[in-house]
Amino acid sequence: MTYSDDYQPTPTSTWPVPTPNYPPFIPSTWPFAPNPWSQQLQQQQQEQDFREKEQPLTFVLIHGSWADASFWAGVAAELSKKGHTVYVPEFPGHGADPNKNVTHAMISKSVADFISSNNLHNVILIGHSFGGSVIQKVAELVPNRIKRLVFYNAFVLKDGEALADELPPSVVEQFKQLTASSKNNTITLPFDFFREAFTNLASLQQAQAIYKKAFPEPAGPLFEKLDLKKFYSLSIPKSFVHIMEDNVIPFGDPNYGWHPHMSSRLGLFRFLQLHGDHMTTAFYEPKLVARKLYEAARD
Repeated sequence: MTYSDDYQPTPTSTWPVPTPNYPPFIPSTWPFAPNPWSQQLQQQQQEQDFREKEQPLTFVLIHGSWADASFWAGVAAELSKKGHTVYVPEFPGHGADPNKNVTHAMISKSVADFISSNNLHNVILIGHSFGGSVIQKVAELVPNRIKRLVFYNAFVLKDGEALADELPPSVVEQFKQLTASSKNNTITLPFDFFREAFTNLASLQQAQAIYKKAFPEPAGPLFEKLDLKKFYSLSIPKSFVHIMEDNVIPFGDPNYGWHPHMSSRLGLFRFLQLHGDHMTTAFYEPKLVARKLYEAARD
């Protein structure tokens, strides 16, 4: 899989994004007689569009570590084009916030407060990577406002675990060394690690562009043990979207991994897959990611 360098997502200042009008799947002035295959494709596309228009959803998208709200810019725009309402909140220690001395509780509470203050209900709450642990805790805080939780190659922690417990010891040791060498208890990833683990499907130019957005990550929340007893008592529907070439957690060790190692903890859940890597796919194939997230969220 390769990605075109032409797509450069531009974050907008507010969500949701206005929905533009688009032409039908096949123009009415199509000059050739449609064969059965093209007729079937047209019917399938019309059915897809009808289902999306029939059930508009409210999405709240939560980014992961070494990212900010702009991670979701292209995906949010694609979901908005389909008539969905999309919110992309930023949380403490990320984006423009200079204070990196934050806790996991501060982050999850800020997202729960965002949902409550905007009086959102029937929310499709989506977490990517570290955002999985965030939506686990947010679900505990505002369970009656959430329609479904969607984990997009996101951490699903056991009760009493920290995110660092789901990483190989060599990676944890590297993170501890990087934290100790920082002046503000943050982790700045070396480019070679980021390029091979987070953007393994990208061109060098694309990987460098994404890396420029990877600001130092507050280390504290990655090492906090989380009480998740309430989360595992909730009956909120759940989905897991598996990114098949994601190399952040190395393949082959049954003690680590996105699926089925962590996804299976969700109990009964909807499962979808797509080809992609941890970071590049959301930036350069937002339409594909938006499509999968919708399929994970719809009734």
